[in-house]
Amino acid sequence: MQQKISSGYIGSLLLSKGLITKEHLEEAVEEQKRTGKLIGHVLVDLGFVNENDIFLCLGTQLGMEMVDIKNIGIPKEVLKFVNPSMARIYNIMPIKYENNMLTVAIADPLNPHIIDDLHFMLDLEISAVLSTHDDIKTAIKKHYGEETESIVDLIEEIEKELPKGVEKIEDITDVDSLKELANEAPVVKLLNLILAQAIKDQASDIHFEPFENDFKVRYRVDGVLYDMVPPPKHLSLALTSRIKVIANLDIAERRLPQDGRILVSIAGKYVDLRVSTLPTAFGESVVIRILDRSVVSLDLNKVGMNKEMLESFSHVLEKPNGIVIVTGPTGSGKTTTLYSSLKLLNKLDSKLITTEDPVEYDIEGIMQININEEIGLTFSHCLRSILRQDPDIIMIGEVRDYETAEIAVQASLTGHLVFSTLHTNDAAGAVVRLIDMGVEPFLITSTLEAILAQRLVRTICSDCKTSYSPTPEVLRDVDLTPQDVGDKKFYYGKGCKKCNNTGYKGRIGIFEYLEISDPIRALILDKAPSVIIRQKAIELGMKTLWDDGIEKIFQGVTTAEEVGRET
Repeated sequence: MQQKISSGYIGSLLLSKGLITKEHLEEAVEEQKRTGKLIGHVLVDLGFVNENDIFLCLGTQLGMEMVDIKNIGIPKEVLKFVNPSMARIYNIMPIKYENNMLTVAIADPLNPHIIDDLHFMLDLEISAVLSTHDDIKTAIKKHYGEETESIVDLIEEIEKELPKGVEKIEDITDVDSLKELANEAPVVKLLNLILAQAIKDQASDIHFEPFENDFKVRYRVDGVLYDMVPPPKHLSLALTSRIKVIANLDIAERRLPQDGRILVSIAGKYVDLRVSTLPTAFGESVVIRILDRSVVSLDLNKVGMNKEMLESFSHVLEKPNGIVIVTGPTGSGKTTTLYSSLKLLNKLDSKLITTEDPVEYDIEGIMQININEEIGLTFSHCLRSILRQDPDIIMIGEVRDYETAEIAVQASLTGHLVFSTLHTNDAAGAVVRLIDMGVEPFLITSTLEAILAQRLVRTICSDCKTSYSPTPEVLRDVDLTPQDVGDKKFYYGKGCKKCNNTGYKGRIGIFEYLEISDPIRALILDKAPSVIIRQKAIELGMKTLWDDGIEKIFQGVTTAEEVGRET
């Protein structure tokens, strides 16, 4: 099941099965040449096949039996081997049990971890047969219903099955005992359930936080933290040890911070997890950053820019050289905007190299480098080597010092298009920050092409969106008068099942775009303060973050509270 399948082989295989035509394959090959994507992804993007077609085709070729689980009877005693949460997490369906061998239907023939995990957790021999994602989901709903195993049930199970004779689990220091604790099946299931729930709720982070008398687990969804059902305090070591085991961290080291990475398959899709541990007074705090490509759309058309701004920004991206800076605080969506820009520029006739701390999403066709300051691999050190790699476009994760800024300027002057980020409150502030770093104004005017400042605001849930007439207090929060509003309506979300009763679902950017024109260059050469540069930019037609936020309020995209909080 783990043998390598080439892109050309997949195309030929789909053609021989009659799932695509010769014309489809030729068009996909041309698109592959343009984008550098795998042929299977291209065929799916073009709508010629779906992922099920590819998986079924590969599974058949790999010798897996194809079953139609819609039309087979599944005994109730077989369902008891796999609980509802496990079925949903792995997107599997048990269908037969004979001679200590459990047969399960899976949809992804190229994921061997499913079989390994089931074998470990159930202590049974596992045999896999092939079905479709949709048929498996339908079967799970039919045989297990809507109810899933709760975290409360799992916690009770863990407390029954943990090693006996240990009065305080926190006192375990022996590596073998820690590994045994981390590999207890209920602990594995609890962590899988926590991960699956977080991914289902489209959380960006999971926080495992030990305190003196309790152990909190919290999700960050759309930038806001929410509490989960807390596991008992004495299970903190079991869960953190499990996380460290699968992230290949030193399980016995609890005195120093550690960082790791996990690639997991949850509910039939791969998700990249970044793990950070930090020693605290009451145990290790662990934060897992969830990087789910299916949630984040790396499409410049979908980040939230209005049509006019998008056209201006896209025009700058077409320039052969220069510096483009995206600015804003941590968590404002800068990386997503940069990745979306790079994806647009990612063609076979250009070489793109990025330096990031860390690499957040792997993008096919782009060379991405992880910064590691502990071994001296800094942005500036990396950039010197990158320029000898003959790139066309360079992305610098962040300009932190004069040395990095200087190399970025030199790269631009020698014919490269350079993207980077800064932490400033607005677009004009980025110019002053570069001057403060020591970059000469004449170099800034020669290289800087555009600055994009941004924030993220939560979008109103479309299922419970409701209009209302704003009160004077609400208008004051966003610096508006009744005359500004006229007869326009404001909107909010009442709260429903889809948005977990928050009234919000998803986030969108609000932007401030400053293109470096000749009047702005003159001010930079005079070392004008940021307030003067900002004022001149507004005179020349720049929309501020506040302007863009107000526009999105009137469009019913977000609320006055969100815009007031961010601007």
